[in-house]
Amino acid sequence: MSITVERKSALIKEYGTKAGDTGSPEVQIAILTERIANLTGHFKSHVKDNHSRRGLLKMVALRRSLLDYLKSRDEGRYKTVIERLGIRR
Repeated sequence: MSITVERKSALIKEYGTKAGDTGSPEVQIAILTERIANLTGHFKSHVKDNHSRRGLLKMVALRRSLLDYLKSRDEGRYKTVIERLGIRR
């Protein structure tokens, strides 16, 4: 269910603004999107796993708030992240 260390470092390298950038909203949104995609696949075979579903909903809400923050600060960066990750909004 969780992402591997290699995948996480690849996301940081791809979406980071500088080397070792883990705190920028783009990186956080990319990591959350990867985790959400993994959990979505998990629920296809584990339909009754409601405890993990609650965690998924919390992650979606956190990603939404990060996207709202990014949109309020810099709409260009927001649109870029949305397009690169394929998030519909």
